[in-house]
Parts: sequence; C-alpha cells; structure tokens
Amino acid sequence: MLASKQLILMPVSVAGEIAKVSEPAAPGHGSSKDRRKLIFAIVSIGLFMASVDQTIVATALPAIERELHAAINWSGWTISIYALGQVIAMPMAGKISDMYGRKKVFMISAAVFTFSSLCCGLAPNIELLLLARFIQALGGGAFMPSATGIVSDHFGEQRDRAVGMFTSIFPIGGIVGPVLGGLFVSYWSWRGIFLVNVPIGLALIALTWRFIPASALRPASRIDLRGIILLAALIFSGMFGITYLGSGSVPLDSPVFLAAVACAVALGVVFMRHSRTYPAPFVPYRLLRGRGFGIMNLINYLYGAAALGFAALVPLYASDRYGISALASGTLLTARAVGMIAVAGVAALTLRRTGYRWPMVLGFIVLALGLVLMAVDAPISPYAWLAIGAAFTGLGMGLSVPAANNASLQLAPESVAAIAGLRGMFRQSGAITAVSVTTAVIGRSSHPGLEQAHVLLVFAAMLLLMLPLVRLVPEHRGSW
Repeated sequence: MLASKQLILMPVSVAGEIAKVSEPAAPGHGSSKDRRKLIFAIVSIGLFMASVDQTIVATALPAIERELHAAINWSGWTISIYALGQVIAMPMAGKISDMYGRKKVFMISAAVFTFSSLCCGLAPNIELLLLARFIQALGGGAFMPSATGIVSDHFGEQRDRAVGMFTSIFPIGGIVGPVLGGLFVSYWSWRGIFLVNVPIGLALIALTWRFIPASALRPASRIDLRGIILLAALIFSGMFGITYLGSGSVPLDSPVFLAAVACAVALGVVFMRHSRTYPAPFVPYRLLRGRGFGIMNLINYLYGAAALGFAALVPLYASDRYGISALASGTLLTARAVGMIAVAGVAALTLRRTGYRWPMVLGFIVLALGLVLMAVDAPISPYAWLAIGAAFTGLGMGLSVPAANNASLQLAPESVAAIAGLRGMFRQSGAITAVSVTTAVIGRSSHPGLEQAHVLLVFAAMLLLMLPLVRLVPEHRGSW
C-alpha cells in the first residue's frame, strides 16, 4: 500500500504512461513523445527513492539513537555517511554510464539500493547500519548521473528543461520522506523507513528493463581507483575528526582530532596533485578549476552546506528546541518541499528568459530569510512558525536550483553525466560538513536547540556572502 501511494505521488503517472505506450500507436511524433514521458517517469522513480532516503532518516534519529545505543554525533552518521557514498558514486557513475551504457548502470544502481535497504532494515547495531547505509548511498548516488544521461539522450533540444524538471522530484521526496519516517517511528519501527524501498526498487528494476532502450556506449578511459580512494579517505578523515571532537569534552588539542585534520589536509593536497597529473583522473582537473567550473564548484559546496546539510536535521532541531513530536517535526520538511514545488517548475521553464544569475541571487536571499525565521524565537505557535520558515527555504531552493543545475551543464554539454555527478559531489560534500559540524556542536552542548539556532544563522550569513560569487557565474539565455 505504501509503495502504491508513493508511485501515485510521482510527477508523471508511471502506470498511465505504461498503458499509453503498451497500446498500439500510429508511428509518428506522438508515439515518440509518449515514450519520452514514460522514460522520464521511470528514471524519476529512482531519483524519488534517493531523495526520500535523504530526509526520511532525519525523523528517526532519536529512535535509532535509543534502540542501537548510539550517541547523537555517531547516529548522525546515518545522514552524513549516506552523503559520503553519494559523493563517491556520483562522479564515478557518470564515467561508468558513458563506458557501459546509462540503462545498465541505472539498473545496477537500483539493485544495489534495494538490497542495501533491506540490510539497513535488518541491521542489529549502529556499525552494520552505517555500513549498509554507505552501500545504499552508492546505489542512490549513481541514479542522478545515469538518469541525467538517459534523459539527455532522449530529449534532444529540450534536455535543459527536462533536467531542470528533476528539481521537482526531490521536493516530492522531501514531502513523502519525513511524513513516512514520522509514521513508521510513531506506529511501528524506524526499520520500516528502509524496508519500504524493497518493493519499489524491485518494480523500478522491472520497469527499466522493459521500457528504457539501451543507450549507445561512449569511449572512456579506465576507472581511476586511486583517485576514488583518495577522495573517500579525505572526506572520511574529516568526518571522523569532527565527530570525534563532538564526543563529550574532547579538547581541541586532542591528538586524535589533530591527526584526523592533518590527514584530511594531506589527502586533499595529494588528491589535487593526482587530478592535475593523472592522465584520466576520477575528477578531471579542468572540471575542478577550469573556466566557470571553479566558481560553480564553490557555490555548490556552500549551497550544499547551507541548504541541504542542515535541512536534514530540521526535525531534530524542532524536537530539541520546542519538544515537537517526531511525526509533526517531520512534516516541517514537507512544508519546505511544498515551497520548493510551488516555484521549481516555473523557474525551470523560464530559464531561457531569466538566465542563471537572477534566479540564483533571489533564491539565495529567500533561502537565507527562511533560515533566519527558523532561528529566531517563535512569536506564534512554534510549529506554525517553523513551518513558515521551512516554506521560505523551499521557495528559495525552488528558485535557485534549476539555474544552478543548468549553469554547470552549460559549460560542457558533451560531458553532461560527468558534470551532474561532479555537481552532486560538491553539494553532498557541503552537506557532510554541515551535518558533521552540527552534530558535533550538539554533542558538546547542554542546550542543543539553541546551538542549532546559532548554526542556522551562520548558514544564512553564508548564503548572503555567496551573492557576490554569483556575478562570476557564466551567464546564458536561450536554448543550449
């Protein structure tokens, strides 16, 4: 029943499109349009599942903490390690989908995501849960690059609008995820938030196999395993150092913390040198610092920290500061998603007139306003006030994300899958930083709700300081 409800909520009805495509149709443009709608609907299911799992865990953190006897700074890894897996998977999946075909990579991603979701739901302790959650993220992170490539292959000149419409899928996952998480935690178990993926994942694999055509293979170099390991170790050591610092009263001069930071810095230097000198690096150096890419990577990193990272902890903030229940606090992310849906589609369709800069500037300002509203003392009902602030953050995201997505792709349309993966890598890296720092602050604080409010204000200031950077974003109007 839950699976059927989720499928109903998709932007395009999969069942309806299957019926249309299955019926005999006269050859011509209409049949092609039906096929494109169906392909978009199927890949949207994968993106939908991945987006649900970014938010569904947020409402379950206190329950996971209690049942598995894990401190908040370590149970928070169920969010940050998911982001780490996506950081690794996104750029890698872009290159692999070029080498072996988008459809094949998309199906394997769905299989990995489904099996690891089952393992998450059955995990007996926090260590095995984090391992399964990491593997789940590898599957979820591969959805976006392969789905972007599939849509780009089939939508031709309309690919910018189709890719922009992906923005409407993630807020739908934001609506369903927190509500489902709250329902499972309140009426059954946190384990249900993972087990619900199993039947949907099996349906996705069957639909992809049956209805999505195989894509052409593209020449690509071998996978840069050394680069992947360096990047993963870099992020993991930074995560560990920050989380360890949040364990009780660990001092800033702790040898373990300093060693983790030193390791992260050294690995960062080695990774950049590797990307510059290796013939076919995991992350091409020109996509790190080339014209336009350097500024977009920085914006995506800061945006990931301010918008994506703390958003995952909004239910925890509502519970810690105002004592709001798990189910009610989960619906705050629903308010954010509703705000995003309200403008994301229009923003995507008007990009050819507005260009990229103005939607990003306006979106960042509205997003910062929403964070400030959530941080200040509620003058009315705390739940209503937080919902208003969350809705403003959604409006800001809906305005800015379609423009930010296409600004990166516009720089090198021939590398659409790789750039989509790189964009996601920087946003998820920012989210990892935000979650790790915030949970470390909570772990050391006697007033976690107020400390999280201060973090909200810091992120709002960060968004406003990003505005001058937008002037450096390569501008474009009209079709690709």
